[in-house]
Amino acid sequence: MNYQFEFGPVLAAWPTLLQGTWITIQLSLMATVLGLLVAIFGAWGKTSGPAPVRFVINAYVELIRNTPFLVQLFFFFFALPAIGLRWTPYTAALVAMVVNLGAYATEIIRAGIESIPKGQIEAGLALNLKRWEIFRFVILKPALKTIYPALTSQFILLMLSSAVVSVIAADDLTSVAANIQSETFRSFEVYIVVALIYLLLSLMFSALFKLVHRMCLNYPDRR
Repeated sequence: MNYQFEFGPVLAAWPTLLQGTWITIQLSLMATVLGLLVAIFGAWGKTSGPAPVRFVINAYVELIRNTPFLVQLFFFFFALPAIGLRWTPYTAALVAMVVNLGAYATEIIRAGIESIPKGQIEAGLALNLKRWEIFRFVILKPALKTIYPALTSQFILLMLSSAVVSVIAADDLTSVAANIQSETFRSFEVYIVVALIYLLLSLMFSALFKLVHRMCLNYPDRR
């Protein structure tokens, strides 16, 4: 093997790589926040909602968890325009990521909610707390503390899975890398650099989630 490494052409395209990295960060953070909201509602519906709501949420969770993310992405970007609902690549990618994360995180949060002792809920009722107060302070926050490591692992996995959105030209990091590779023909160097960027993003997200845990979940509520 007499391969000559040349990172110069790849590093010369750093503004484009930076732009793709920023798109990946934007997609991941927005999908994390919106997907978490979907998951909280879904977990509430599965544990406390009426039968029709539980049925719909169960169907949604099973459908998403048992189909590939790539197929879900194609559905939003290629299938829905057939009935008149058109998306930009960015919007289709974001919606697909939110829907995907919502299903997986619903099950994680549901497990956390079901781990809360019934006695705590009864204590909240005895204190005459409103139902939303019981759910927020007595159920949800302790549940999030319990399942936080699993939840953050799912968030990081979502960020790494966002590489798939390059197939619909969403201009994320992987899509930008493919364009640079086609221009420079330095495949090995391009994907070494991209792999390192994804590694740094994973470490950055992990540090961010640890900070959120310390600031938001380790201190008592002040009401």
